Amino acid sequence: MKTAYVFPGQGSQFKGMGLDLYQSSDSAKALFEKANEILGFEITKIMFEGTEEELKQTNVTQPAIFIHSVILAKINPDFSPNMVAGHSLGEFSALVAAGALSFEDGLSLVAKRAAAMQKACEIRPSTMAAILGLADHVIEEICASITDEIVVPANYNCPGQVVISGTIEGVERANELLKAAGAKRALVLPVGGAFHSPLMEPAREELAAAINAAQFEPPICPVYQNVNAKPATEVTVIKENLISQLTAPVRWTQSVEQMVADGAEVFVESGPGKVLQGLVKKIASTVEVKSI
Repeated sequence: MKTAYVFPGQGSQFKGMGLDLYQSSDSAKALFEKANEILGFEITKIMFEGTEEELKQTNVTQPAIFIHSVILAKINPDFSPNMVAGHSLGEFSALVAAGALSFEDGLSLVAKRAAAMQKACEIRPSTMAAILGLADHVIEEICASITDEIVVPANYNCPGQVVISGTIEGVERANELLKAAGAKRALVLPVGGAFHSPLMEPAREELAAAINAAQFEPPICPVYQNVNAKPATEVTVIKENLISQLTAPVRWTQSVEQMVADGAEVFVESGPGKVLQGLVKKIASTVEVKSI
């Protein structure tokens, strides 16, 4: 049976995350300490003892989820993936787990990504909204019809669940039109900005330089990337797709469908929470889902 390992994105964090790993495994503890060193602050203290509010800060959230997800895979003796994928931030975790990037380089890139995204958010007020119960093509058409503001589909999470992203005015207008078109809900999300939209262009440019400077290796298995939902093993392709990711939608539904078409029967989530297990079951009800 082919096994796909999947890695979660922002929003999966929780108070006390990773503490059990730190206390029960010497190799995990060493990686946590290395993470503190790389970041230049004690992220472990915030992960293990911090408040939910502290954990929500972008410069904490993204590295914390990455660290937790990668360590789970690294210390798992059964980690032998036929394919991997990660949701947004999780793509960096997937690349490190599959050996395309070192833990050190992966964490440095994630920290730079978080800082670049935060800066981009401050340039222009922007937001995201979850749209439930509407076909993808209807959402795409309505977003495209708003031409004087920026609003685009950002996350194709599962059938009937798409997140849109853009300027505050653009998202508000789209929400009204989407509800009128039959959406069950159009819910503005508590996020700092318009991730996976053209408004992340300044962050994309900043991160592109860091990605191009990092040392990548061919992964041990295909990595299904967010931008096109296709398997990649070539370093140049992986880097190009990773750079494009910040301003392009996360094609999670399509990624899972492609992995299933390519033989995946078991999906294992490596990271905090169970968000991806729920999404995978909605996309492909016949597969087995579990976590490390």
